[in-house]
Formats: sequence, C-alpha cells, structure tokens
Amino acid sequence: MNYLAAMTGALALVMSTAGCTTDEQKTNQSNNAQAPFSIAIHGGAGTITRADLSAEQEAAYKAKLTEALNAGHAILAAGGTSMDAVIAAVQIMEASPLFNSGRGAVYTFDGEHELDASIMNGENLQAGAVAGVKTVKSPIALARAVMEESVHVMLSGEGAEQFAKEQGLELVDNSYFNTERRFEQLQRAKEKLGVADKQAYLALDEKYKYGTVGAVALDQSGNLAAATSTGGMTAKRYGRIGDSPIIGAGTWADNASCAVSATGHGEYFIRYHVAADICSRVKYLDQSITEAGDTVIHDVLLPAGGTGGVIIVDGEGNVAMPFNTEGMYRASRVGNGEVEVAIYKD
Repeated sequence: MNYLAAMTGALALVMSTAGCTTDEQKTNQSNNAQAPFSIAIHGGAGTITRADLSAEQEAAYKAKLTEALNAGHAILAAGGTSMDAVIAAVQIMEASPLFNSGRGAVYTFDGEHELDASIMNGENLQAGAVAGVKTVKSPIALARAVMEESVHVMLSGEGAEQFAKEQGLELVDNSYFNTERRFEQLQRAKEKLGVADKQAYLALDEKYKYGTVGAVALDQSGNLAAATSTGGMTAKRYGRIGDSPIIGAGTWADNASCAVSATGHGEYFIRYHVAADICSRVKYLDQSITEAGDTVIHDVLLPAGGTGGVIIVDGEGNVAMPFNTEGMYRASRVGNGEVEVAIYKD
C-alpha cells in the first residue's frame, strides 16, 4: 500500500506540473541559446584591382585579415566584450606592414609618421581618440586609455604621448613604423606634388589618400563597439588630421542603432559626418544598415566627390560593408558562421 500510495502521489505531481514543464523547457532553451554576435573589419579602401596585387600579395592580405578577424571573433564567441574584440582585431593590423596603420603607416611630407585612432562604446556612448602621435606603438590602445582613464575624448601630439607614457603603454622610436614600400610611395607622391610649399593646395591620386584599419562588433551582451586606426595620407603636412580620430566622422557606435568604422578621403567623411549619419538613418528613419550605408556612401558621399567605404554592424548582428571605390580590404563573420574575406568590388 505504501508503494502504491507513493506511486499515486508521484503520478499526481507529474500530472499537476505537466502544464508548466513546456514553459520551463522553453525558458531553459532560451537561456542556453547563444545570443547573436558578429564582427567585421576593414584594412582600407581605394584603387585596388587584381592588376595591383600579385597572387602572393593577395594571399598575404587575406591571411592577415583572417587572422585579425579570428582574434576578435574568438573573444566574442567566448562571451567577451565587443570592446576587447575590436581592439584585438585592430592591433593585429596595426602590427602588420601590409596596412596603413601602425607598423605600415605612410610617411608625412617631412618623412615621419603621424598616427590617429579612435574608439567608441555603443553601450554608453563613451569615446576616446588620439591624433598626430609619433611614438605610440598601438594608437588604438591609447585611444581606449583616453576613453577609460581620462575625462577627455581626444588628445593630440606630445600631450597624447605624455599621457601614453603615464598609462604605461609601449612607446617606440618613430622609425619603428618605417617600411620600404611606404618610403617609395612618399617619393612618388613628392614627384607628383612638385612645389613643396604648395603641397596643402595640391591634390594627389586616390591611391595616396586611403589607408585605414577598423573593426566593428556586437557581443553577446548586446553591446556594440567601433574602432579605427590610421597613418593618414601620404605626404600629409602641417599636422593634417583626417576623419579616423573624429567621433561621428570615421567612428561611431550606439546600441540604439549601429557601429561604423570608415576608410576613405577623410576630408569628405568629416564634412558629411559619415559614420554618425549612417547610424542616425538607422535610428530615426528605421532604415536597415544596408540601406543606410548604401545611401550615404553612394548617394550622398560620391556625388560630392568623396570616395571610400565603411563597415557596419547592428544590434542583431547583421553586417554591411558598402564602398564606392575599386576595392576595400574587408572581412566579416556572423556568429559561428563562415568567415567572409574579400578585396575587390566583385
């Protein structure tokens, strides 16, 4: 009787809770399901055609883009922050001579390197930027320090380098950024410019104006981040600053809309506040990142004379990478999906 009573009681308990078991299972399944996450990176846009790159060069670019993408993706997949992910991706490109950022930065007219970078946190709209630094090994790390360890948004020149030293960031001699390819590029640019004292008034071909690296990401907590780093424009002078360190022009992130990192002719990206404009269209016009990005890059920027591209990610993990040049070094991965790496327009 005791056994039968126990079995009857157990059966009654199962019957009484059967109606809520399904809901509990749904809740558990929801808790166990991985939240969306994604990352996109770029290594600069411009006149990039198959005729410009040998098979070996193309393979090298794709390998480095994949390495940078995977570094950021690994952090996101493990539940890390979008901030850490974009930093990791950008630092790999900063350390590579392939890109116009960090180790492979272009030369100024006077034969030095002046580096710019910025970063933005979509969760709270905090941002940090540096401009015209010459001895900081990782400008994007300094931009993050400005955001997290100072009351400012942008520091420049010697003051930024003093802050970097106080923060314990690695400093290097300016020659660390030297590469033979960029030096030869400077000599060709000077030949085209001709009269030195009129350099600021003369225009160079597109290939001398572009070269930036950047990353945008969404983490599993739903937070967006964007980071951009550059060596600027070949043969630049007079302390010229482009869009890369300017929040809203070259970099923007807002959980309410999207995250953007830009690359192109900086003067136009500044005038048309490209990164912020794209996210504003998403936020206030309810456009998708594809529609907003295409509109700004192709319908607003290009008719004005501005060329380049952007990478975008939204709060659902969607990725868009529009550009109006011949090519853009780029890569993306949504969740645990396939790695997408591309260079040319087609």
